[in-house]
Amino acid sequence: MARGRSSDRTGRAPLERTERLLAELPDLEVLGLLHGSSNYTFLARLEPHPPAGLLAVYKPARGESPLWDFEAGTLYQREVAAYELSKVLGWPRIPPTVVRPQGPHGVGAVQLFIEADRRHFLEEQSTRRKTWAQVALFDVLVNNADRKSGHCLFDAKDEVWMIDHGLTFHVDQKLRTVIWDFSGDPLPQALCGDVERALVDVEKGRLAETLGGLLSPAEVRVLKRRLRGVLDASWRFPEPSSAWSVPWPPI
Repeated sequence: MARGRSSDRTGRAPLERTERLLAELPDLEVLGLLHGSSNYTFLARLEPHPPAGLLAVYKPARGESPLWDFEAGTLYQREVAAYELSKVLGWPRIPPTVVRPQGPHGVGAVQLFIEADRRHFLEEQSTRRKTWAQVALFDVLVNNADRKSGHCLFDAKDEVWMIDHGLTFHVDQKLRTVIWDFSGDPLPQALCGDVERALVDVEKGRLAETLGGLLSPAEVRVLKRRLRGVLDASWRFPEPSSAWSVPWPPI
């Protein structure tokens, strides 16, 4: 969700409070199905939370569509793993996302709902270069197989939020994205420290334990390899290899 949140306890406090509410508020009411998703994704309200409940996106494991290349029932865990990595990196801005063990349709991911306008990446492609570079690098690190333009949300404060990280962390190369603007560029110097910090945390810090409960050992090993790889002096942002490299539809 750079913001320096991982090392600033003051900055982390509101996030941690939201995470606790998402995980612990006792009543989760499904308000309706969010259309346009290949999996069952619900708008939900968590109570009691004045004045009118806390709105969230609920993605139960039971609602995941079968895929040949991702293990069934793991997409919600990947959503949470992506959020946890973003907290340590300090970017990109991902809504607080937690595993909720119980819900109307069983265990799943619950993510803070973002009230967004209709803008998306392809409409803002020429602006916010720093933000898009962070998103492009994050997608390389998590091996995002489905970065569509519509996964980039703009809120009322003009902040950019990134959503939909279920198809991530595969051990095989899966990168598919609409953001190829930085192909051939080296790692931005300003992001080196963030990546180094994340590598240390995923090797022997809190993040190592967190990801160990969300991803397979092989997926964590390959994540470490990607983190090390982008820190190599010769590393460059990848280039699309074919039409398959861009998701369809792009929005």
